[in-house]
Amino acid sequence: MKRLFTHVGILQIFSALLLVIATMFVSNYYVYQNSISSIYEKVAKNNALGVQSTVQSFDNTFQTMARLINSIHGLPYNTLTEDDGRIDMERVYAMQDQLAGMISSIDYIEEAIVFYDGLDLAVTSKGTSNFDYLFNKKYRHPMYNASYWRTYSSNKHAFKMFPASEYRMTTQTGDTTRMNLMVAVDSNKIRLSNKNVILLINEAAYLKAINMKFMIPGASLIVLDEDRNLIMSTDPQLDLVEVLNDVYFKKDASGSVTTENYEYHFYKSDFNGYLYIDKAPYQFQNIDSVAKANQNIMLITIVSALILSVFLSIYLHRPVKKIIRQLGGGTRRGNDFRKILSGIVKLQTENETYRNEQKFADSEVRRGIFLQAVDPFMNAEALDDPMHRYFAEFFRSKQFVLVLLHVMSVAEETDSEKVLSTDTLTDHLQAGLRLELPNVNVFYDKDMHFIAVVGIDRGPERDMLLKRLKVLLPQWERGELAGYSVKANVSKLYASETVNCKSAYRDVSSGLMLRGVDESSGVLDTVNIMQEGKRYFPLEKVAKLSNHVIKGNWKGCGEIIAELIKRNADLGVRHHEFSQMAKSLFYQMIRQVGESGKELPELETAFMRKVDAAHDRQAIEKALLDVVDRLAAQSRPEPVSKLNPAFISQYIELHYMENLYLDQIAEVTGTSSKYFSNYFKKTFGVNYVEYLNKVRLTYARELLKETSLTVAEIGERTGYLNASTFTTTFKKYYGISPSEYRKQEAN
Repeated sequence: MKRLFTHVGILQIFSALLLVIATMFVSNYYVYQNSISSIYEKVAKNNALGVQSTVQSFDNTFQTMARLINSIHGLPYNTLTEDDGRIDMERVYAMQDQLAGMISSIDYIEEAIVFYDGLDLAVTSKGTSNFDYLFNKKYRHPMYNASYWRTYSSNKHAFKMFPASEYRMTTQTGDTTRMNLMVAVDSNKIRLSNKNVILLINEAAYLKAINMKFMIPGASLIVLDEDRNLIMSTDPQLDLVEVLNDVYFKKDASGSVTTENYEYHFYKSDFNGYLYIDKAPYQFQNIDSVAKANQNIMLITIVSALILSVFLSIYLHRPVKKIIRQLGGGTRRGNDFRKILSGIVKLQTENETYRNEQKFADSEVRRGIFLQAVDPFMNAEALDDPMHRYFAEFFRSKQFVLVLLHVMSVAEETDSEKVLSTDTLTDHLQAGLRLELPNVNVFYDKDMHFIAVVGIDRGPERDMLLKRLKVLLPQWERGELAGYSVKANVSKLYASETVNCKSAYRDVSSGLMLRGVDESSGVLDTVNIMQEGKRYFPLEKVAKLSNHVIKGNWKGCGEIIAELIKRNADLGVRHHEFSQMAKSLFYQMIRQVGESGKELPELETAFMRKVDAAHDRQAIEKALLDVVDRLAAQSRPEPVSKLNPAFISQYIELHYMENLYLDQIAEVTGTSSKYFSNYFKKTFGVNYVEYLNKVRLTYARELLKETSLTVAEIGERTGYLNASTFTTTFKKYYGISPSEYRKQEAN
């Protein structure tokens, strides 16, 4: 007995196997006691859940078709003809290319067909065709021919799904094949555009896309549209005439009818009102024989499991000991399974650490190889093999472009807890770009510059990338990259070869310097960046600036700086030239200040940092004017005046909802109405009333979109005396009434 207890491992194995036997016995006994009928109830419940999943799959496909049709209607081709009646083939080919992209990800869409009333031309994803030829020759059907579809499209109708039917399809080689196709026709009760859209759906591929694997054997499913017309049935012999006569259609989404051998479950779609009918067996047959067989199986299994447990306990004892030693559990007896568990947990932890380290190492290797590929001093041929090994996706596309993304914090003092690491920023940028183009890799370069390598299969994809970046950048700045400003510079199109990486990198790097200083767009195209420009930097103005500094006329300094900046911006001076001019003005001012400036080194460092990191000319102008303010403060303190742009704009933002008349705000700033009006127009570029209206209407638009307040209430909250004045002013600036604007935003 003592010897037996020293082999605790054998007892542990035997106890574990015995526990398995006991569990199996209890479960089998429970099944036996409750009979096969109870199993059927559970199977029936599972079948109901499976059918609901299948119904959801159908709804998802119908929603996909509806979205696809809406997207096609949203294409900017309401007409394909010129003013003289000729067909504009450039629009036709553009629509064909976009149709191909739209349906490429939907496997069961055989073809999307767009045609217009009065035109014989039909546009598909594979090309253009004569409408009569398309449905009388290429997709032939004894009933659904070209004449049928023209007549159907000319009548008012809702979205319609036609059931699967056999079509004879003529290939380009002249051969004829047969295919079962379903047809989806868009609604024209409310015309979204001048287009008529027909979708041809491959029935076999469509059924693969529907999740029907959870339905029990012997069950079948039929789909009826909202008018109770048949769309699809998995049982061609299914006759539902008598069943449908017994159904009382309530407003509920489901119901059931039981016949002699079957149950019919009805599900109504919340999306389109379609009716789904599931036919399932009412109960299993030969239940008694199955129950007896189950009893015999249960007894035989228990006896066999007991015998097997004894042999396995002895046979597995020694291998378990070896496993424990391999996992570092020592040679002590007892607690074998706890040692194995602790060893496995340790291995899992170590493996996770190794995986993370390997992932980081691979990422750094890929980044290092790519940065070497764009280094002008590296041999591109020597890097070709490493690029193929670690960066194989670069060569999958025929061409590529580089996008240089400059990310900069817009806050004066950034909260250290909210600062994103370069790794986090890289992940954000890569995830956002990959939503649009899958073959995208982003690497951190330096100085908050990130390089995105974008694979391009077709030339137009570059133009699409430029357009999409103009939408993505503001979204990032409002969303996950809030607090940051993002600028992008896109290179020319290059063949996917390692040697071209240097040229592409040179494009985007020089593009940041060669861009116009007054460039308003956040997305730069190196192809369109101006290569030549003029500078306005007259010596007499610089000399006059020096005299103002010497005399302490800081207001005059600001005026000269503002004039120089405006003139150069109007001339389209390139950004790096504008930066050099700003630095020259800075040094001209501090040269005259001399030793009297006690904080000049700190001021110089801060100014250079702002200019080098500036995205636009407004930032450079602000940096120069900040220098003027600092120098003026060092020379002699001046009382703070309320007559300055910052105070006025802030006061209007805080009091725009009041009756803020001109003479009232003039009194606040300590001036007369006439003087304040002239000052405001000169400072802000618009008159006071127009500026105040724009502020009020900006807040009014937000209230119209985000709240359910009435138009009168919103007008009152934004400072208008009555709803009529508010409506008139809103329509003057935006061309539509507040109510129309709210409906437009809701849609």
